[in-house]
Parts: sequence; C-alpha cells; structure tokens
Amino acid sequence: MQLVARQPLELVILVRVQAPEPSRFFFATAMNTPDLALGLVWYVVFLFSTTCHEAAHALVAKLGGDTTAAEGGQVTLNPIPHVTRSPFGMVVVPIVSYLLGGWMIGWASAPFNPEWQRHYPRRSAWMALAGPATNFTLMILAAITIRVGLAAGYFRAPVMIHGFGGLVEPARGTDPTFVTSALSILFILNLLLGTFNLLPVPPLDGHAGIMLLMPESTALRYLDWVRQSSGYALIGLVVAWTLFDKIFDPIFLFALHVLYTGVRNG
Repeated sequence: MQLVARQPLELVILVRVQAPEPSRFFFATAMNTPDLALGLVWYVVFLFSTTCHEAAHALVAKLGGDTTAAEGGQVTLNPIPHVTRSPFGMVVVPIVSYLLGGWMIGWASAPFNPEWQRHYPRRSAWMALAGPATNFTLMILAAITIRVGLAAGYFRAPVMIHGFGGLVEPARGTDPTFVTSALSILFILNLLLGTFNLLPVPPLDGHAGIMLLMPESTALRYLDWVRQSSGYALIGLVVAWTLFDKIFDPIFLFALHVLYTGVRNG
C-alpha cells in the first residue's frame, strides 16, 4: 500500500552552502500559494512514483509465487492499471488536496493472495518492502542527477528553498524549469514515501516488512492478529501520521545536508 502524507515543511528553507555554522538550513515562515504549472509537475512525479511503488510490489510478489497482481496487469510502469484499481486515491484526492492545500495526498494498492502470504510470510515481507525500496532508489537517482547537474554547471544550489519544488535551481536564471522542479519533487516526495511507508503500522508496508525479523511461527500469529484487527487500520494511520509528523523534518534536513555536502556556489 502507498500513502502520501502532507508536505512536512510548509515554509521557506534558507540554505547557506558551505557555511561555517553547524547547520546550513534555517527556517522562515512563508508559504507559496498553489501554482497550477507546479501542480502539473507534482502530479506527474506523484503518478510516476506511485506506479513504480506498486509495480515493485506486484513484481516481487510474482517472483515469490503470487501472481494475483500480475494477472491484474500491475507488473507494469504503465499507470493506467494502477489508476483503474485506485482512481479515487490516484486521481481525485491528489488533485483536490493540491488545489486546496498546495500539497498532495493519495493512495494506491497492489492485490495479493492472503493464503500465499500465510504460507510464505517472509516472501510477503520482501514484497511489502519492495515498494519503499523503490522509492528510496528513485530518491537516490534524483540525487545523483542533481549532483551531476551541479558538477556539469547545469544546476546550482539554491540560496532559498521554497517547498518541494525548489531543492535545486537552473544555473542560469532564477525561475525554476520543469527539470529542476521535477528532480526536486522526485527527491523529496520519494524520501517522504519511503519513510512513511516503512512505519510498522497497519496498513503501511512496514507492518508486513517486520516479519523478516520474526520466526515463522511468530509471523503467523502476527498475521492472525493483523487480520483480526483490520478494523483498526484507520487508527493505525492516525498513529503513523502523528509519529511521522515528528520524525520527518529531521530526516528531510539530514537528506538535504547529504545532498549538498561539499557543494560550493560561485
């Protein structure tokens, strides 16, 4: 399952590259109003990232012996089968949430056979972890592209970061381009997705991933408990959202520090 939480930093982040202070990232209260052009970039990246996440679930399940998602056509980077399965979570809610708040929330899912999960709890755990792993891979690819662009002189580190769309700037001019906005959102959105979905709370992916740490007998008892407690999934999401709100900001700041380690402007 995939959920996109709120934009965690609804403010401006001031960046001093290679500053002597221990922290190069400072905060000032400000908020950009939703921009339709940026919203289009947001949605393209959201759709791509969500599709990759769910396709990874479906592929690893197929490799592990469960063809449920594969038979539904979800082992694909074509977003249509995923949108068809979750049109509300992948189209309506993301667009409405962006128009109302300037950030996106949404969801999607890949089907699997519960009996297969019970017979192979470890394979099920790998299937669950494949989604967040894909998000982190996309984040790393975005970071590599940003660093290559910085080294080649196509990009520059920003003096001010305005939300998700401004983690990097074009070397010439101050207006963001589709490429810089897409890379910025791809980096931070997939960091957000990977982190949020790893929380070990049903119905997030982390709740199944932790079965890798359990003996099989314990994993089976755990699965029975999860199924009996399925009605508490909403409570789990509330707990995850509350916890995520407290942990993501320092994770985001750490990621920015790593992204710009050793980078100098001018």
